[in-house]
Amino acid sequence: MKRLWHDKSLFLASVTLICVVLLVLVGPLLAPWSYEVVDWNAVNAPPSADHWFGTDGAGRDLFARTLVGGQVSLGIAILATCVSFAIGVPWGAIAGYVGGRTDQLMMRVVDGMYSVPFILVVILLVVLVGRNAYLLFVGIGAVSWLDISRIVRGQTLVVRTGQFVQAARGLGASRPWIVWRHILPNVVGIAFVYATLTIPGVIIAESFISFLGLGIQEPQTSWGVLVSDGTKEMHSSPWQLAFPAAFLVITLVCVNVIGDKFRDAITVSSIRR
Repeated sequence: MKRLWHDKSLFLASVTLICVVLLVLVGPLLAPWSYEVVDWNAVNAPPSADHWFGTDGAGRDLFARTLVGGQVSLGIAILATCVSFAIGVPWGAIAGYVGGRTDQLMMRVVDGMYSVPFILVVILLVVLVGRNAYLLFVGIGAVSWLDISRIVRGQTLVVRTGQFVQAARGLGASRPWIVWRHILPNVVGIAFVYATLTIPGVIIAESFISFLGLGIQEPQTSWGVLVSDGTKEMHSSPWQLAFPAAFLVITLVCVNVIGDKFRDAITVSSIRR
């Protein structure tokens, strides 16, 4: 924490991300236009006093749509990351602690899921659950836990050799009790750090899926949908691409910086110990 407290890049990224989140949450309430209202007198209008980010091809306020799209993109990213964390941490901890054939079997399942193309999973989920965006990305979170499970397994292999685990085992503690009381508290920190690095990946996945037309559908919107729409009008109305893309890039950079800094701090602390 001392290293992180004096890190200027981490401080700047954290403040910027907090400002973006607050703007995304509060901004739609303060916006002069709703994201669904059509202004027939300002179709494809550039930024002005009435429409701060301009309007889209249907005359809807791009400022409100960008902020509402941010709510959807961030909400989906956090939801999918929580699902990934909830599956990956117990899976990796159990595999690493039990070891033997159980470990081999569980890791072969992970390897098998790595071989499945991501876009195939998306298409299957769309066929099974339809165009429900949140169920779709919960499903994506359910297949994005693979990296976290491997990281937790590696940490568990180190932690299980500790003297406190040996002492608990000598006192007759059961395996579930040791995993719950001793293994998980010692690996959840680094798992949480790597979970923060999952958020940008999910946001990019959402943007990619929405760009292909398989994700968020009207009247909802997201940064991916806005970027997709903006690319079609980038020559005549560049603001339709510039503002949503700027919010997307800023958020991804900030989350990546925060995750990288926490990962580096934990790595240095582990080396010193």
